[in-house]
Amino acid sequence: MKKILLGAVIALASVFVYKSCTEDRTQRSILEENSMLIQEELRNVSKLVVTEGHFAEVYNYKDSKELFGPLVTAHKKALVVVNADVSVAFDMSKIDYEVDQENKLLSIIQLPEPEIAINPDFEYYDVSADYLNPFNASDHNAIKRSVNKSLMKKIEASSLRSNAENRLLSELSRILVLTNSMGWTLVYKNTPVENTEQLKTFLD
Repeated sequence: MKKILLGAVIALASVFVYKSCTEDRTQRSILEENSMLIQEELRNVSKLVVTEGHFAEVYNYKDSKELFGPLVTAHKKALVVVNADVSVAFDMSKIDYEVDQENKLLSIIQLPEPEIAINPDFEYYDVSADYLNPFNASDHNAIKRSVNKSLMKKIEASSLRSNAENRLLSELSRILVLTNSMGWTLVYKNTPVENTEQLKTFLD
């Protein structure tokens, strides 16, 4: 009788150990698969999120140079028409993140900074210059700096940057939906993200 009871206990213990090991392996396998799915989704959105726009600028350039004191002044001027294609991009491959399988956390540590590219086309009109104060490379560089500065102000005042941020938000929302559907938590700078509205605050 004792042998039968001992055998039954051993059998039950074996079943329990086997079941426990099987469940652990299954759980680890699911966590690894979920981690791979999340990382695959991050690779899928690892692209440039780009918003493009067009801006025009008319710039009056003038420069005067005194020669032999204030008695003689040499002038030069130009009317510059600038048409610029502008893009605001977020390189999603630059997202800094960590995957914690054990705690089911996807932590976004840092989002990419916006990359603003300005491609201007300059057309010069009404160009005039005195012999002793001709146009040179420094004038063209000064015009480019002034135009780029003016265009940056227009870009910041336009909806171009906010449109790009909305595109970025759309990509982040995809990641949020995926993590929630798998029972994981999306974290940004140590703060759990629960909804899209909360994501918006991180872009401010």
